[in-house]
Amino acid sequence: MQPGEIISYMEMCLVEKASLQRGMNYRLGLRHSVVLMSQRWDAPYHDVVEDSGRALIYEGHDQPRRKGDPDPKNVDQPMASPSGSLTQNGKFFRAAKQHQESNQDPEIVRVFEKIRKGIWVFNGSFWLRDAWLQSSGGRQVFKFRLELMEPQPQIGDPVPEAALPELEHNRLIPSAVKQEVWKRDGGRCVQCSSQDNLHFDHNIPFSKGGSSLVATNIQLLCARHNLGKGARIE
Repeated sequence: MQPGEIISYMEMCLVEKASLQRGMNYRLGLRHSVVLMSQRWDAPYHDVVEDSGRALIYEGHDQPRRKGDPDPKNVDQPMASPSGSLTQNGKFFRAAKQHQESNQDPEIVRVFEKIRKGIWVFNGSFWLRDAWLQSSGGRQVFKFRLELMEPQPQIGDPVPEAALPELEHNRLIPSAVKQEVWKRDGGRCVQCSSQDNLHFDHNIPFSKGGSSLVATNIQLLCARHNLGKGARIE
């Protein structure tokens, strides 16, 4: 699986071998965590892309609402549950601080983004670099800084890494651009009209001066045409 690959919710769960019912999933695998993000108009949390698409500021998540409890949106996001165990926020926060204070390797976090109902895109693998609490709307919320790993590790790809063509995936494409491209291209590969194994592709790669910030430089390609193109300018 490559960054920019578009998948369904079920495919995402199959890749991670887990039912992704929550947005933050610490240590799903032996060596990585998973977060789900969204920058849609109805997104419940405020996720921000920074550093020209190389960093993500991810907002922590509220606890599920329980009968008799106040609205989670009106209280501070908790570090620990009433029983004392760390919440997902607490686990990610602890991992970030252990990296900073003890020179431990940063946590690897795979990021999936919802672009519309049932349609997700793999944004890539990130390092968890920092975490802090921030005032927002009269309460304290967690913020996590994630930075794109370079080069990106291969995920579940049977083709040896050395055999793969060079692909340009070192910048996050803004959510608004993804939405515009998906609508413009009709959810199909612009080369063959396939609706399977789609990717967001740069017409002109970032390494050759192309931008991730405008829809005119982004297109939908199926896996066959994406890999066939590589980083060539067509």
